[in-house]
Amino acid sequence: MPSLLFTPLDAGGMTVPNRIVVAPMCQYTATDGVPGDWHLVHLGQFAQSGPGLILVEATGVEPEGRITPGCTGLWSDAQEAAFARIVAFCRQVGGARIGIQLGHAGRKGSTAAPWEGGGVVPAEAGGWRVPAPSAVPYLPGWPVPEELDRAGLARIRDAFAAAARRAARAGFDVVELHAAHGYLLHSFLSPLTNRRGDSHGGSLANRMRFPLEVFEAVRASFPAERPVLVRISATDWIDGGWTPDESIAFGRELKALGCAVIDVSSGGLDQRQKLAPGPGYQVALSAAVRAGARLPTIAVGQITEPFQAETILRAGQADMVALARGMLWNPRWAWHAAAALGDEPSMPAQYARANPAGRSKPFITRT
Repeated sequence: MPSLLFTPLDAGGMTVPNRIVVAPMCQYTATDGVPGDWHLVHLGQFAQSGPGLILVEATGVEPEGRITPGCTGLWSDAQEAAFARIVAFCRQVGGARIGIQLGHAGRKGSTAAPWEGGGVVPAEAGGWRVPAPSAVPYLPGWPVPEELDRAGLARIRDAFAAAARRAARAGFDVVELHAAHGYLLHSFLSPLTNRRGDSHGGSLANRMRFPLEVFEAVRASFPAERPVLVRISATDWIDGGWTPDESIAFGRELKALGCAVIDVSSGGLDQRQKLAPGPGYQVALSAAVRAGARLPTIAVGQITEPFQAETILRAGQADMVALARGMLWNPRWAWHAAAALGDEPSMPAQYARANPAGRSKPFITRT
């Protein structure tokens, strides 16, 4: 029986050649938001290896939207041109669709790279004042964020739309809106961080309002034939926080506005979260959102083995599976999964002779 993992998928009118997704992975290696040769090689290696979709790391829509000073951005011509170079290279060496995750770090921004300790970067060292729905710091002792007023909300919404237009010009097939892991849009959704008393806080409908406004602006700014995805944290893993039922309601609203796929993760809002990571620990959340919102989903979270990925798809728990650390450890994961499942890997013609089975679908590269 042919595998589902290597069956094409229609995602919002765009055909994805298989169900393997390279998840967005921050590299903290950009200069003034501009991706460089590291990003070209990092993403290019995955493009050579035959996944269906590659998603570029969380990319700030304004300077204050980055997680760290080393994060990528998409608010300038230099950034747009650098991404266009990377997208073009990925297209030359493989058949994957290429997407970019657009986000705003909110109160989790202005921090150092993990290998630099990950703490707050002060203004005198190149840091910035962080915005949020409410003046609730991420950790005790961290700076109190600036509560966004209507002008600030409009500025950020428009920045997302402008970044989506730049993504289209750079050649991206897909935009993924980052509404997970405690960053700005997620912090509007959760009652733990959204304590506003206006039309953007309080009830579920009000807490969803700004993320939905941003989605509408992005969807209107990206070509209609190219899909827009949304990554969510389906639960905060904290009593009184964002819940799977609310994620389903959010998914239904997104579907009505033209969302093609929901990428289902969890947590990241508050370090008091109580979760027990393990193989596929978020898959049940993907299944719940898929059934409740009636939207295709991507499952992510300690998915490491080909038969595990195939089982998730066959059980109807997701429509695609995403790997992050697993891809860093083994960038040729898609080749090995094809071999394990009895499929033919998609390999550059220059590499096809390496397949021990002696068969593949060679991709002719011209660089």
